[in-house]
Amino acid sequence: MTRRKESIASPTAPSALLGDIRALIEAARKRAASAVNSELSMLYWRIGQRIHTQVLEGRRADYGEEVVLTLAAQLVKEYGSSFSVKNLRRMVQFAAAYPDERIVVSLIRQLSWTHFIALIPLKDPLQRDYYAQMASAERWSVRTLRERIDSMLYERTALSQKPEETIAQELATLRDAQRMTPALVMRDPYILDFLGLRDSWQESDLEAAIIREMEAFLLELGAGFCFVARQKRIQIDDDDFHLDLLFYNRKLRRLVAVELKIGEFKAAYKGQMELYLRWLDKHEREPEEASPLGIILCTGKKREQIELLELDRSGIHVAEYLTSLPPRAVLGEKLQQATERARLQIEQRQQDTE
Repeated sequence: MTRRKESIASPTAPSALLGDIRALIEAARKRAASAVNSELSMLYWRIGQRIHTQVLEGRRADYGEEVVLTLAAQLVKEYGSSFSVKNLRRMVQFAAAYPDERIVVSLIRQLSWTHFIALIPLKDPLQRDYYAQMASAERWSVRTLRERIDSMLYERTALSQKPEETIAQELATLRDAQRMTPALVMRDPYILDFLGLRDSWQESDLEAAIIREMEAFLLELGAGFCFVARQKRIQIDDDDFHLDLLFYNRKLRRLVAVELKIGEFKAAYKGQMELYLRWLDKHEREPEEASPLGIILCTGKKREQIELLELDRSGIHVAEYLTSLPPRAVLGEKLQQATERARLQIEQRQQDTE
């Protein structure tokens, strides 16, 4: 009678076992830290909401301040400096900025209390909602969030130039369906100070600098961009054309063609980009993808020409690019002027349709 050999699994090597256990510990720590952060943010919102509704709302300012001082003194004694007067005021501001508890619950899954501290000072509710939703969707670190706010990212988006009702609707779509729109992604101007271009340069210099600094360029382009090709060859009839840069955006699920121009926008650029987009739509677009988009980057814009050409209908976005970051006040003034022009255009369109 033959005895069957029993197969015995070889023991895991000590080093591999140690690595597995380390991974388990680190994963558990991250989940625990995330849970703690969420609980703290929710606690701070509830404290702020109680103080705001039961003490400050409808009361005299001096009475409310006296109550907050008394509360802080007792809470610091019992629970530490996290409940100082300064922090209690932040909690009240937090509750006032986000009165809907359901939105807070959705945000604290990705955003920490430190994220909210960066968001609270923003006065415009739509601006604050944009940064909160983008930080949550893109999992920005606190440092990235602050950098985006400092670079006036919201004010540079195509979204900020739309009517308030449209902005609110697109942000709600992002929050509820996690779906990006071109207006959330497209910017004007693009800040390309990381390219290191000085004095004068050619389009080939600009393109080479972008390829060299592709990671930084992708970050400036925005959420979901992936590099596809440089000098994409497009053959039509017997002619060869070359598209400067081709990207794919995972959030929008569409190809994005980028043309780089030195100097101000010219009307002829529209026809060139439309040709590229139609070729891409016919030969490169996958069945599940949306129609390709185009970005024309110029050092200057002819705004009336752009408006008359109705480039948005062709899926073309024209934007300026800056090779050095201007002082915040200068950039703010430039964007404010753009916002005012957009507002006047919206009002004119509404009058024309009435």
